[in-house]
Amino acid sequence: MIAISKTILLPFQIIRADTFWKRLTGLSGHKGPLINKGLHLIPCNSIHMFFIRHPIDVIFLNKSNRVIKTISYLRPWRVVPPVKNAHSTLELPLGTVKAEKIRVDDTIQMNYLN
Repeated sequence: MIAISKTILLPFQIIRADTFWKRLTGLSGHKGPLINKGLHLIPCNSIHMFFIRHPIDVIFLNKSNRVIKTISYLRPWRVVPPVKNAHSTLELPLGTVKAEKIRVDDTIQMNYLN
């Protein structure tokens, strides 16, 4: 059976981190787990989980917001090396990839908070 790519509208708001300072701080000041919001790092093709206290789901996107790679349950103090062809990264609440059935080649649509 051939998987068909789809467009997915994330069911919560996304914070856009498209400046040096917003990308630098990322989620490091966030005390609890991500709930009903996410962070879109632009540009970004690799991440680290230093100083992050809770696991998250991560999606790497190309310039057209097409999914290049997904990571479910990325734990604190881990590093994801650069992902080829990734232009941006979505940091999402734990379980989002599974709940929304997000797969490589899907396209992501977002509602931005800021």
